[in-house]
Amino acid sequence: MSALDGIKKEFSTLALVLIPIAIGINIAGGVFIVALKLPIYLDSIGTVLVAILVGPWAGAVTGALANIIWGLTIDPVAMPFAITAFFIGLVAGFLARAGLFKVWYKTVLAGILIGLTGGIVSSPIVAYMFGGVTSSGSTFLTAYLLATGKQLLTAVFTSSVLADLGDKIITSLVAYAIARTLPLRVRARFAAGAKNV
Repeated sequence: MSALDGIKKEFSTLALVLIPIAIGINIAGGVFIVALKLPIYLDSIGTVLVAILVGPWAGAVTGALANIIWGLTIDPVAMPFAITAFFIGLVAGFLARAGLFKVWYKTVLAGILIGLTGGIVSSPIVAYMFGGVTSSGSTFLTAYLLATGKQLLTAVFTSSVLADLGDKIITSLVAYAIARTLPLRVRARFAAGAKNV
């Protein structure tokens, strides 16, 4: 099977039903957290869930579409982070293939790796597009670091990575718990569900 065939296999009818549900989970989590101004995001639970059950490319598409839809309908700040969400889904899917969502403690490691990805990809966006200020609660940490004399990119990178690490560990554990609670016969209907959890 070619790489393209593998990607096509991820987008089964069942996956195409799951992706809009996952997008709704992402947007609902993100809107809730932005309203509370907490220094986490919780806008990737659906993305990681799709990545676990279906695969990296379906996870990547879910993440990107969620941010695009969220940006067009609710919060324009979310749109530029579609690239971050794409890479979160992609990395989560490859980590799931590597077996990091089979037990909870490996899931924590997956969350750390996904969090580092999110922090690294989003830092330049936050720094150069938004001057370090977004609708996220991590902006408060960035402001504090700037007040202590840190350079903008350093302050944004530090706050983004710290927020993303905590957020993606929680996100990964929640997605893992949801995937684990699905009966095996349901998980087996997805492209990777029976293998990855």
